[in-house]
Amino acid sequence: MATVIKGYWPGAGPLTGLSRRDRQGCDYTAYVPDRLMERQFTISAREAADVADAELAIARLDQSASALADTEALARLLLRAESVSSSKIEGLEVGARRLLRADIARVRNEDPHDVTAAEVLGNVDAMHYALEAVDRSSEITRDLLLDVHRRLMQPTSLHHLGGVVRTTQNWIGGSSHNPCSAAFVPPPPQYVDELLADLCAFCNSDSTPAVMQAAIAHAQFETIHPFADGNGRVGRALVHMIFRRRGLTTVITPPVSLVLATMADDYVAGLTATRYVGNATSAPALEGLNRWIATFSSACTRSVNDAVAYEQRIATLQAQWRERIGHVRSDSAVFRLMRALPGSPVVTAASVVKLIRCSLPAAISALERLAKANILSALSDRKRRQVFEAREVIATFTALERQLASPAGNTTIAKRRAPGSAGA
Repeated sequence: MATVIKGYWPGAGPLTGLSRRDRQGCDYTAYVPDRLMERQFTISAREAADVADAELAIARLDQSASALADTEALARLLLRAESVSSSKIEGLEVGARRLLRADIARVRNEDPHDVTAAEVLGNVDAMHYALEAVDRSSEITRDLLLDVHRRLMQPTSLHHLGGVVRTTQNWIGGSSHNPCSAAFVPPPPQYVDELLADLCAFCNSDSTPAVMQAAIAHAQFETIHPFADGNGRVGRALVHMIFRRRGLTTVITPPVSLVLATMADDYVAGLTATRYVGNATSAPALEGLNRWIATFSSACTRSVNDAVAYEQRIATLQAQWRERIGHVRSDSAVFRLMRALPGSPVVTAASVVKLIRCSLPAAISALERLAKANILSALSDRKRRQVFEAREVIATFTALERQLASPAGNTTIAKRRAPGSAGA
């Protein structure tokens, strides 16, 4: 049974230099969830239909991606969009152009002098590693989650915490110095290892539909909060690891976090609703589970719909480029670079060599021809180590972000929200 455990936080002395609020002591309650492998999950027919719709949409996106645009480029762009949005939920916000320029600096072994961009790029790397490490024949393990976390934290000032399960009490909200006014206090540290083992066992089971499994696993991970920092980003990477392990996705990462970032209140409320106290078959527990499944499924479906619309806009843009550039062979560097630009809209000659696997002279020639056709724009007058950007691609992606952030994005969820929630 899910329960709460009472604890006491000792106050700090006046010589610490903290405010009275931050140095106070207090009683607090920490939440300990049920083990997932001990539960039987039951959802309503309506939420079951939502899950089925979301799974069908994701599967169709993955299967049809190559017919609409270059699959590798699209996969790279959607993975970056998912990672950026997952970081945005944690308050790390950076524009597409700024992030791409920082990435180019990193490729050149230069310091981008942009701490936020470096942290977001760390999340891109962690997400890429997570998805490369999982397929239908592999398992999601505790060590794998630690590796993902280690890569996430590596470029940050808290890199020493990467891959380390917490041994102290943490909390969400309120003061940074005590849990007295916290919005939520996760399980005490002595419960974390057992709960993580149970979570991994659930992630490797096939007892529930993939979208439902991902939703439950994500909520449980955020409830356990096993790390000192980076829990949200690793927890959202876990969603896509489950999709890969279940075979729901193979190359495409539906930008679920891009939708969740625009519906923060519903997102937090949905997670909170899963934290019941008592029996898992109680009315509040079942109501909370259904509420979260509805929210998560809706986010999955909308992320696919907008990704498909984006694919189509990119396909149209590439068709316009081909008209603008004139006839080119399909095996030429120019043609291959046009196909790759949606996934890498900021490039240099050196990055093009790696991106489309061509010689340096061919890369330089392709860049010059695309710049002459106004498909690429040079960012400076320097001839050596010149940086180019596909401004139309960046503008198209920015339009997608704005579309997802529109108030209409939350309409379905608001109308279907369960009346009330079960929090702890």
